[in-house]
Amino acid sequence: QVQLVESGGGLVQPGGSLRLSCAASRSIFSTYIMGWYRQAPGKQRELVATISSDGRTNHADSVKGRFTISRDNAKNTVYLQMNSLKSEDTAVYYCNAYSGRLEYWGQGTQVTVSS
Repeated sequence: QVQLVESGGGLVQPGGSLRLSCAASRSIFSTYIMGWYRQAPGKQRELVATISSDGRTNHADSVKGRFTISRDNAKNTVYLQMNSLKSEDTAVYYCNAYSGRLEYWGQGTQVTVSS
């Protein structure tokens, strides 16, 4: 079993920045793909970014150049640095761990972009 705990969400003005963190309860990065997803009200959950076990990253077109996924293996923590935030980035952001056989989700953290 793996617990994922997100933090770092909040209210920010358009153009601002936030950094989300996802702390895993144990060391899993060598065998799991870690990802950030988001779900806006009335919309389906969508992929934001992933980082594979070998460190390769992938970002959705809607956030490329603005968001960056990274990880700290020593802290068992994955980050999502979000810059140049837009109102359409408003959503609940979820951390995900996927091994192909097992999958875990965090509880989500709210990000609201508004003036």
